Amino acid sequence: MNRFIEKLKQGNAYLYLIPCFLIFGVFLFYPFVKTIYLSFYKTDKLGQAKLFVGAENYTDLFTSEAFYNSLFVTLIFVVIVVVGSMLIGLIAAVLCSKAFPGIRFFSTSYALPMAIASSGAAMIFKIILNPTIGILNKLTGLDINWINDPKYALICVAVLTAWLNSGINFLYFSAGLGNIDDTIYERASVDGASAVQKFFRLTLPGLSPIMFYTLVVNIIQAFQSFGQVKILTQGGPGESTNLIVYSIYRDAFFNYKFGSAAAQSVVLFIIIMLLTLVMFRVEKKGVKY
Repeated sequence: MNRFIEKLKQGNAYLYLIPCFLIFGVFLFYPFVKTIYLSFYKTDKLGQAKLFVGAENYTDLFTSEAFYNSLFVTLIFVVIVVVGSMLIGLIAAVLCSKAFPGIRFFSTSYALPMAIASSGAAMIFKIILNPTIGILNKLTGLDINWINDPKYALICVAVLTAWLNSGINFLYFSAGLGNIDDTIYERASVDGASAVQKFFRLTLPGLSPIMFYTLVVNIIQAFQSFGQVKILTQGGPGESTNLIVYSIYRDAFFNYKFGSAAAQSVVLFIIIMLLTLVMFRVEKKGVKY
């Protein structure tokens, strides 16, 4: 009897999880399943499935030069954003790792990008890069139409995104630096280690767990970047900034090809999932050795 009552109590505890599962089901699982479903159909302008075409949407994607260009542009964008945002966050965290007058002001300044909406930052950045009234051309004496030149447009969007992502990276690395024992640096100083040697042989190894986590998060965020592309370049000039996320948006809401957009979404999900699994596998092998 007592066992029955205990099992009943345990069963009642699971009832508290029902609201959580309902929210996940409505806002996560259902859209995910619906996206996979639509990727096998031709749809009308309202996004309703009308004609089953099997893998035709995927076949069209993998025979499309525009899709491969979108993947290539996205790859370059992700590399620039991830490397740039992690470097900025790491350098800022190292600079603020020691106490000095005004440390709180600088720490707040370095963390500020995480509190700024990408759309608002993109609007300000668009004014800064304006070829006639923009402050960048006036300070440098150049005459470049930054966001309308295919050579610079992708770099401009990537630099903005890297800065936006650097704020959260600064907090991650600051927390990681706080967990490194100061006595290690003291012993290294006694042994005559320079600041550069301390950084590469003590700081970076001490940050390796948080650095791996930060790398995974930054790659996922970079693949999902949208707002700054929409405001700054709208995928142009030409196809130079047509990231895969913006390509999905354009196919769905401009060309009304919801089936093609759904197929691209599934491909993007698979790419991110595979990259994440590979990174976790590499990290585990690194730990073993």
